Amino acid sequence: MHKDEGRIQIRGARVHNLKNINVDIPRDCVVVFTGVSGSGKSSLAFGTLYAEAQHRYLDSISPYARRLIEQVEKPEVDALEGLPPAVGLHQRRQAPSVRSSIGSITTLSNSLRMLYSRAGDYPEGQAIIYADGFSPNTPEGACERCDGIGKVFDTQAQLLVPDDTLTIREGAVAAWPGAWQGKNLVRVLLSLDIDVDVPWRELPKATRDWILYTDEAPQMPVYRNYNLEQTRKALAEGEPASYKGKFISARRHVLDTFKTSQKEKIKQRISRFLSVTPCPRCHGKKLKKKALNVTVEGVDIIDFSRLPLREVNEKMNKLRGSVAGNTSERAQVIRNIADDVIDRIKPIIALGLHYLSLDRSTTTISVGELQRLRLATQLKSNLFGVVYVMDEPSAGLHPRDVESLVNALHDITKAGNSLLVVEHNPYVIKGAKWVVDIGPSAGKEGGELIFSGPVDELAKVETSPTAEFVFNDKPLVSREKCNSSLTLSLKNVSRNNVNNIDIDIPLGVMTTVTGVSGSGKSSLISQALVELVKEGLGSVKDKTDGEVNEVALLSSEDKVTQEGFIASGSDNISRLVVVDQSPIGRTPRSTLATYTGMFDQIRRLFATTDDAKSREYDAGHFSFNVTKGRCPNCEGLGVVSVELLFMPSVYSPCSVCNGSRFKDEVLDVHYKKHSIADILSLTVNEAQDVFEDNSAVLRGLKTLINVGLGYLTLGQSATELSGGEAQRIKLASELKRAQNNNTLYVLDEPTTGLHLSDTALLLEHLSTLVDSGNTVVMVEHNMQVAAASDHVIDMGPGAGEDGGQIVAWGTPKDVAKNKKSATAPFLKQACKIN
Repeated sequence: MHKDEGRIQIRGARVHNLKNINVDIPRDCVVVFTGVSGSGKSSLAFGTLYAEAQHRYLDSISPYARRLIEQVEKPEVDALEGLPPAVGLHQRRQAPSVRSSIGSITTLSNSLRMLYSRAGDYPEGQAIIYADGFSPNTPEGACERCDGIGKVFDTQAQLLVPDDTLTIREGAVAAWPGAWQGKNLVRVLLSLDIDVDVPWRELPKATRDWILYTDEAPQMPVYRNYNLEQTRKALAEGEPASYKGKFISARRHVLDTFKTSQKEKIKQRISRFLSVTPCPRCHGKKLKKKALNVTVEGVDIIDFSRLPLREVNEKMNKLRGSVAGNTSERAQVIRNIADDVIDRIKPIIALGLHYLSLDRSTTTISVGELQRLRLATQLKSNLFGVVYVMDEPSAGLHPRDVESLVNALHDITKAGNSLLVVEHNPYVIKGAKWVVDIGPSAGKEGGELIFSGPVDELAKVETSPTAEFVFNDKPLVSREKCNSSLTLSLKNVSRNNVNNIDIDIPLGVMTTVTGVSGSGKSSLISQALVELVKEGLGSVKDKTDGEVNEVALLSSEDKVTQEGFIASGSDNISRLVVVDQSPIGRTPRSTLATYTGMFDQIRRLFATTDDAKSREYDAGHFSFNVTKGRCPNCEGLGVVSVELLFMPSVYSPCSVCNGSRFKDEVLDVHYKKHSIADILSLTVNEAQDVFEDNSAVLRGLKTLINVGLGYLTLGQSATELSGGEAQRIKLASELKRAQNNNTLYVLDEPTTGLHLSDTALLLEHLSTLVDSGNTVVMVEHNMQVAAASDHVIDMGPGAGEDGGQIVAWGTPKDVAKNKKSATAPFLKQACKIN
């Protein structure tokens, strides 16, 4: 084959639904892969190009490691020529960590620690601290009390004793254990001359505090069935005790049990009595006192790390200017470090992330922000001749900032690199040099090459849904706009950068909340609004929901709105449904069919077949989570984990069941000529024909199709779903329920990962909800969605400290005319206002 050095040549790509695709892609430019959701664009960009580049890299390593890795699937492609080394920037985060911050992933914290170590102002007589001593992640730097986390577990009286009208014998100290151990503590208190039969509130405060918080653990002779008078008499007369009992305070019991117990149920129970508070020694600053004594520009390293990156940049420039012409060693250190920090911050600011601070935990930022941080790091790395494969870098980005993103992408190609971007955003598509359009539809109806060529030529391709919406202005939805006189009135709301604002949210209509990234949209809607409405409905989520461990509790924010209340309108809301982008499952056991509940009904159908009855199989035999019918080798996962030395574990198909998850005898049972494994491998679209006469399953399938997920298979693992897909599955699960009116639906960027044709489908469905008397409020950057809404609330004017205010509100056309709004020019375009 002739090798064209200027192109990547793909021949016969058949990964997932790709139909033997042949395509040539130019190098050293921005190439966008687009197409409807599930069309196969990610299969081409990530599943073929990136996977093959990784495979070639792994082929170069030692035979021993390669022997382990060969079980990783090689992409199905006949030939791939002209492919340089590749770097994949996926839209997913690693396991969340309380210790991972913006500073650590950009390595800016390392530079800052060096600055404080070598050029900081030390108190007189204090020895120099090495850079590690300014890190909360090292023994040298971490505060001894909180181990560098800044928070500690504690307890509070109102948690330990929720009802102070009860006596100790009646169980006033709710945190104490039940059964014999609890009775023992009551008896010990009697021996300590404390009355356990008066209401808790009537005990002296010093006594109450000692019972709850003391670290003393006295051992006392106790008398099994005595009251206070009898115990006093027995002690005075030296009567032989029933046994010796040991006391433990409520606080000590809670902290020790949570730390040492291996049982999830016990951890669940005990965590209700825990509160997470700032560390009393370092006051939440994570470091030892000697490190906090060192300052630069009058502030310690933690306060410096809490500044927005824009201010860090300004301080570094000021610092560098202050030593101009100075030849001392300290001045040289300042110049070198300041130059490095300014260079690293520049691309981050260019990508619209100036409002982030170095100490901001990566658990609190969106996947779009995380991906742009990684991109900024790559911009600084100055690599040459690399292919970068990116997954929707515009996710969570306001149209105003997309231009900066596109410029940054082109900057990478100027250094001799190639950029392959999977995208739906019209601004990014139009800003690319070349476009590869895959389609025409999703799943088995996709996987074909619709077009590959210069971007502006795509407009002429009549078979492309992308061309229709991006170039030919096809409207997303034509709906009658709704008005409403009813509102939900929120007053004095403060949360993060949202400071003391009042807002009226119209009920019974579709509202889109817009604003630049970091303007406070999620703080106002996804946090404050949701929490206040939950409070009003009396359904505040217990903090013990989900995983219970030290990391989960310490990394979770306190879910109580800092300030604010609902002044009126809550009577018109009977139910709240929050649909966000958090994962719907963390293991391959969670699938599309199990999460939506359809699998329970499908298993029952299999159990009613004559074949199943003759074998005495019940519904449990058709579950891969029950030992009855699942493959014993992979325990129903369909895959086995392969542990790789020094590398992350990978999954490979089970060699016993070949990925089917079930025993052979279970697979012999058929429903309409399909085994249970066949059913799981069907797409949602295909499953409609099999279950056309079962209304319950069919309703679930249709709602998935209505939110644009007809291309997913029923057995699709939850771990392989994007944030946008997970969100739409939650929405579909909700929509298949019997519809109530007066429900408030809150959505967080529901169009992430959606092609505009799928966005149109989603909007139709949301319109149906509104027509049924419900309220939809969504945070969105898609201007066509905002233009199709009844009401727009625009936040800003800027990000971080410059945001948090309501700049404009009203109909889309009203907001589009507002001169103060950063959103207005883009909304004007979407509303087709001249």
